Amino acid sequence: MIEFTVNGTKRQVDVAPDMPLLWVLRDELGITSAKYGCGVAQCGACTVHIDGLAVRSCQSRIGDLAGRSVVTLDGVDGRDQHPVVQAWIEHQVPQCGYCQTGQIMQAISLLDLIPKPTDEQIDQVMSGNLCRCGTYPRIRAAIHTAAAKKMAEK
Repeated sequence: MIEFTVNGTKRQVDVAPDMPLLWVLRDELGITSAKYGCGVAQCGACTVHIDGLAVRSCQSRIGDLAGRSVVTLDGVDGRDQHPVVQAWIEHQVPQCGYCQTGQIMQAISLLDLIPKPTDEQIDQVMSGNLCRCGTYPRIRAAIHTAAAKKMAEK
């Protein structure tokens, strides 16, 4: 049995320790906000937060997560009112939407680390999250808007 916290709730799973976190979330726990994209940590669709840091869940072994905290988009505090989510809506970022949960989780992590990022910092941090629809200008604009909203809240 492996015990860890998911979205604020302690969970136990009886799976092989080398099973990727993504499969545990989706197949064992029914949490489908993290998406399967490439399976090799290159696209970012599966991005979640582990102990507050953005991580690719497709390459995170569940056996390494005992006692740790995982947050998916479903578990983000005040998700619908979160500045990043609101900025995503305001800028109409998604087209197909498939990569968006990973994009949003990466953007939240970015703003937690760098409250007022430059275009270059956004491009560098977000470059590992691929968007087949090419909404990168809207993603960047949404991150700037979310940063401004977060700063205004302080």
